[in-house]
Amino acid sequence: MSEFIIALHALVCLAHDGCSRSSEELSANLCTNPVRIRKVMSKCKKIGLVKTKAGVNGGYIISKSGKEITLRDIYDAVNIPLIDTRWHSGDISSECIIASGMGEYVTELFSLLNDKVLVVLGEITLEDVEHRLMSIKERKQLEICK
Repeated sequence: MSEFIIALHALVCLAHDGCSRSSEELSANLCTNPVRIRKVMSKCKKIGLVKTKAGVNGGYIISKSGKEITLRDIYDAVNIPLIDTRWHSGDISSECIIASGMGEYVTELFSLLNDKVLVVLGEITLEDVEHRLMSIKERKQLEICK
């Protein structure tokens, strides 16, 4: 999940002005380590969401406009289920129908929920996220003025 958030934040930053940003610049904005940025951005580069530029003004550059990149694209890059658990209740060897089946049921449920989430993510673009962030900023400024 954190890789999805890192990729989303970094890509919105890159889409905002279209400039290249180093992993150090992105890490300062995201409040995380540049190594984590590089790890996640390499996944984004692999599927064509960003390009890299070497040199003094080098870094990551967004490959498409914010209108063309969906949150589903970001999910596909990081490839980590958004809804997941490593722990399951019950015991598959139990004679109790509830205890023996709950783990399998929860796995099926989370799979279904992830499928539904992917549909929603496919409908939201980076441009939509940036517009929402602007609305949040405007609302906060109004609250400060009150």
